[in-house]
Parts: sequence; structure tokens; C-alpha cells
Amino acid sequence: MGLEEKVPTGILLASVEKLVNWSRTSSLWPATFGLACCAIEMMTTGAARYDMGRFGMEVFRASPRQADLMIVAGRVSQKMAPVLRQIYDQMPEPKWVLSMGVCASSGGMFNNYAIVQGVDHIVPVDIYLPGCPPRPEMLLDAILRLHEKIKDEPLGAKRASQKKLELQKLEVQKLAVQKVEEHSGATQDLPAPRLRPGVMPSSFRFNKARRKSWEQAAERGEAEQLRVREHMEHLLSLNAQQRDTDQKEERP
Repeated sequence: MGLEEKVPTGILLASVEKLVNWSRTSSLWPATFGLACCAIEMMTTGAARYDMGRFGMEVFRASPRQADLMIVAGRVSQKMAPVLRQIYDQMPEPKWVLSMGVCASSGGMFNNYAIVQGVDHIVPVDIYLPGCPPRPEMLLDAILRLHEKIKDEPLGAKRASQKKLELQKLEVQKLAVQKVEEHSGATQDLPAPRLRPGVMPSSFRFNKARRKSWEQAAERGEAEQLRVREHMEHLLSLNAQQRDTDQKEERP
């Protein structure tokens, strides 16, 4: 005989963690933030035909202070990146980011100096949604997958301990790969360590020196600061190169 059989009718039993996560999934308020053509599909998803209000998400907030979900709908230009980061910083915790479309996730067809090659260079991403543009049904599916992720998130000190445990698992995996390399001498057939989406941008992942700097920053809890600082330095270098080019063209 369990405890459920002893309580009066109409009373439900649940942990605080499950109750809080259930309330969060049932009242996600996206920020009013559309960048390009994917925003049209996002607006369609909020209209009557698909009705995001079924999931408690019909309220697109005009203020980031009242939003807890950022849907990055479309390509992110270099000039828009600092604005996007500022809006993200203004959103209260807990908050989540959904990268909508291939342009937001990896730059897409815009492989040039003007477009950020993946919004995970600017903010951590929880869900990546492919497509150009993805249909409203795909956006709803990504939102439901985000709901499942939120339901499993721990609260308070457990959240911090879980992140620390994930970093420790990554370190153990790296040490295991290094030992295999030392014994076999072959590195091409070894799989790369699997990283949680949003942890390390691709620009750090494939450069040994930058990868090491990211790992050291992650150990100190300064990964986000490093991400933003590196991006701002990249913007400054692009501006300096553009000035040099303009000066050369002006010379007789």
C-alpha cells in the first residue's frame, strides 16, 4: 500500500523539482525577436492555425525582462550580434535559446564576413532547428523537445553539481582518448569527444590553441566571457582591416 492510496481524493503528490519544471514548460514566454525570413514562420506558428497558446506560449513579450525563451529566427549579422547578446543578458534566469533555421545555427548560405557563422558564438543554444526556413510544425516539434529538456533539469545546487559532473566526464573522456592514442599511435580512427550543444563554438573546437583556452576558461567558469570577448576582438579586427583597405583605395 503506497502513500497515494492514503491521501484524500483530489490531492496529487509530486516533488518540488517536478512541479517547478512543469510550471516552466507550461508558461514559456518567448521574446519578440525576429531577424529574417524565419520570423515569418514563427509568426505563423503563433497564429490561429497552429496556435502556440495550447502550450501556454501565446504571449510574445516585448520586454526581455518578462521573457524566458529566445527564438533566434534567421541569420545574425555582425552588427546585430551585440544587440542579441544584450537582450539575452537582460532576460532573467532560467532562460533558454532556440536556434531556428540553418542560418542562425551555422550561417547557412551566408558564408561571409558579415554574418555570424552560428549564433552559439554569441549565446549558448539549447535546441538547434534545421530548415530554410523550417515549417511551423518543425518549430512546434522543437519547442516540445525543449519542454522535455526543461522537465529533466535539476534545481538549485543540483543544477551546478550536474554541470560540474558533465565537465568531469568530458575530462575523463579526453584522458581515455589520450591513453588510447599513446598505446596505438593512431588518431584518425578515434571518435571526437561528444560535446553538449552550445558548450563550445566550432571556431574553438578545431584549433588546438583556442580549444585549450576554452577548456581553461570553462574550468574557471568564464566560458561565456571568453566567447563574447573573442567575438568582439574579431569585430575590431574586421573594422581595422576595412579601414586599411579604405585608406589604400584613397591613396593616389
